[in-house]
Amino acid sequence: MFTVNLICVGKLKESYWREACAEYAKRLSAFCRFTIVELQESRLPDNPSASQIETALRAEGEKILAAANGSPLFALCIEGKPVSSEQLAEKIGALAVNGASTLCFAIGSSYGLSDAVKRAAALRLSMSPMTFPHQLARVMLCEQTYRAFQILNHGKYHK
Repeated sequence: MFTVNLICVGKLKESYWREACAEYAKRLSAFCRFTIVELQESRLPDNPSASQIETALRAEGEKILAAANGSPLFALCIEGKPVSSEQLAEKIGALAVNGASTLCFAIGSSYGLSDAVKRAAALRLSMSPMTFPHQLARVMLCEQTYRAFQILNHGKYHK
């Protein structure tokens, strides 16, 4: 069975975000092994310097890459490419057809992702040119992953 790991820096603070992610995880269990890996966010002062942010991103990036363990990685970042739900489904399907057994998505901290993670990514992905709260972005990615599997399996969810 195909595995999808959602690697996130930080935890969901509100129960309603956790419940939404749990619902999509439950739905995804029909199609893949889906796990959310929460990595600890680096501690920064209230007004961090550019150097402090860079150091934090580098440390978080090392943890993300270790969690991905060489699997194909789709990184959510501001420089990413927006894709439709159908295009995301095609990209996931192509990985599976080409022999990949695991796909990892990476969502960084509020400061983003390290350059190392972006360079390692098979796809730099943007949800939208709009800015969303970090926690909502995670829920949206869970939903889009579920939608992609529905598209790949000709389900009724995607219309």
